[in-house]
Amino acid sequence: MMDNSEDLDRFLSNVDKIGQLLEDFQSSDIGVQQKAVAKADTLITTLDEPCRTKVNKTTVNTSPVLQPSMKFAKENSSINEHFMKVMSRDAEERGRKRMVKLKEATALKDKGNEAYAQEDYETAVKCYSDGLAVLRDMQPLYTNRAQAYIKLERYEEAVMDCEWALKCNERCIKAYVHMGKAYLGLKNYNEARSCFEKILEIESGKESMVKEYLDLVDLEEEKNSQEMDAKEKLDKGERKATAVPQLLEKLSRPGQMPLYYCGGLESLSQAVTDCAGKTLFRLNNGFSIIGSNDVLKSCLLQETDDLLSQELCVSVLKLWRIVCHENVQENQKILMKCPLARQSVVQLLTSDHGEVVKECLELLSLYSNTLYGRRLAIDNLDLHMLVRNLMRCISEPKRQQGITAVCILETFAAEDGFRLKLRNMSTDSVVVPLKTILGSISKSNQQVLTSLISAVGFLAKDEVIRQNLAHRRECWEAFLTAIKQCGSSEYNDVIHLMLGLIISLSTVTSLTIQAHAVSLCDCCLDLLENADEGIVTRAMGVLSTILPQSSEAVQHAVRRKVIHTICWLLKRKGQTATKFAVKTLTVCTAVGDTAREELVKTDKKLSILRRLLRSNSDEVISGNAALCLSHCFELEGVATHLLGTDIVLLLLRLAAGEPKKTAVQQNAAIALSKLCRSEPRHVHKLRELHGLEILHSCVKLIKAEE
Repeated sequence: MMDNSEDLDRFLSNVDKIGQLLEDFQSSDIGVQQKAVAKADTLITTLDEPCRTKVNKTTVNTSPVLQPSMKFAKENSSINEHFMKVMSRDAEERGRKRMVKLKEATALKDKGNEAYAQEDYETAVKCYSDGLAVLRDMQPLYTNRAQAYIKLERYEEAVMDCEWALKCNERCIKAYVHMGKAYLGLKNYNEARSCFEKILEIESGKESMVKEYLDLVDLEEEKNSQEMDAKEKLDKGERKATAVPQLLEKLSRPGQMPLYYCGGLESLSQAVTDCAGKTLFRLNNGFSIIGSNDVLKSCLLQETDDLLSQELCVSVLKLWRIVCHENVQENQKILMKCPLARQSVVQLLTSDHGEVVKECLELLSLYSNTLYGRRLAIDNLDLHMLVRNLMRCISEPKRQQGITAVCILETFAAEDGFRLKLRNMSTDSVVVPLKTILGSISKSNQQVLTSLISAVGFLAKDEVIRQNLAHRRECWEAFLTAIKQCGSSEYNDVIHLMLGLIISLSTVTSLTIQAHAVSLCDCCLDLLENADEGIVTRAMGVLSTILPQSSEAVQHAVRRKVIHTICWLLKRKGQTATKFAVKTLTVCTAVGDTAREELVKTDKKLSILRRLLRSNSDEVISGNAALCLSHCFELEGVATHLLGTDIVLLLLRLAAGEPKKTAVQQNAAIALSKLCRSEPRHVHKLRELHGLEILHSCVKLIKAEE
């Protein structure tokens, strides 16, 4: 809009003056109006087109015809009209010019964005600056240039750009983000925090993003504090501090014997036990010295297999673990960015040397123990290879090694980012070892097994991974084998976790599940007699997801008196158990008369289902109870037995319920229809409760939803 800051300031000043003049023209005070006219004359002469008024105000009008107030009103009206015409033409012209400038500035912004994407930050800055020379109040140009300045470590200029962006838009979140990052680069941690916290005042839903930025500030401040402390100790000549750069200098010498490096690494490990030592290791390029040493690299990549090479490999892994231990997160970040470390820490899990594998697992465990460490590992490691190699460790008979490996896998599997990156993973990596372990359950591997099932359960939270696992025949065969093995109560923890995993996987419709449905049904029916209520609940949960996929399994369950067991279970407390039980009951009664007859025989007036309608606010339970009732109403005499009960009122309440519960309303309406058709005397009660009108509205609502 403006070509320089003076123009911008002058324009904004004129806007304020014009606004005040328009208010003064409307004033009831003649004196205020007269002053406004005089000010308007002065202002109009400064605009692009001078005002040619018809009234000469340089000569005093002595005519007595008009009263002063009437005379002024006419003059005021004429000036006001002309003034508004001039302002309108000026606004149109300025708007046209602005559109031309906006188009030019946008093109320069796009050009700058392309340069930024190609990491040509100098060119990006130039393009954004050229755009601002065209249009000074274009906020995105300021925030984009600030971002480029940050990449060039020109932090003060980035802060200034963010301040200009906020003048254009005081609620610009991007400006506060980049300003916070710029202050972070300047090591002004309090100002950085203030910028990030300001974001929440603008948009309260950004808590997660703001927390990440504030955590970053804490990390940078801690890193700076650690570095200052380490340099101070080095300057004072403290023995352990001065030893670190000296030992690193020795390790940097090429072409030495492996034994020489072994001694150096051992001495260095003893020198970096405190925070200052770990920090000095980083500040003196310790990671790059090891990464560029050909002898050490050869050992870490398993290019040699002699005993001394393996010992050297263990020494490097141990040193890495020590310098990354405790609260030295900057070291963790640098190590994960090192190509040699990223590659070797995963590949060495397959080493035939137990000490190498142990040190690898210890290092990975260190990363898995914190959110920061997990994110670093997830972003930098080959996760497919990591899962495959961890599963190999888990399958090994060496018990302690397996426990560490499975704990690492379980912790990582709980992360969304980890699961997302494993979507195209071959399920063989998980299923084959899982089947092996489930095939030989014992007290010795119970701890490993529970953690492994938990880890697979976390993986199955991802829809794609869950689909892949659900279609694997080996997976279901392993479950069946394991359930049959876990007969005694000492394996209840394993059974409990396994049933939870089966419920998750069986939400997928699969031919593989259908093929194993009868066998799974048998196992679950046996588990309904378990003394552990949690296992009973989950066994019913499996039935509620497996039976809908197989009518053969339903008939098998009915023959095994599942209806009686469900009725017994529904009389007990427990919302989750009730939800699973009533769903299973609905599936069974939908298949045929045998289940319905069994239910009516057990509960002649269907009091259990009526109680669920009466007392349960869970729409899944209420909807399934209503649907189950509608199945039973197809049996002769059932509706007659319910005369004199509150069945009409209960179903009518559901049918007239909240519009968002359409499925529940539909089930209730269907049940009412079948009830009245089977026993017309229920219609009298329906009319008494104005139920016909409610049903009519319900039908209209359901049709609208469809």
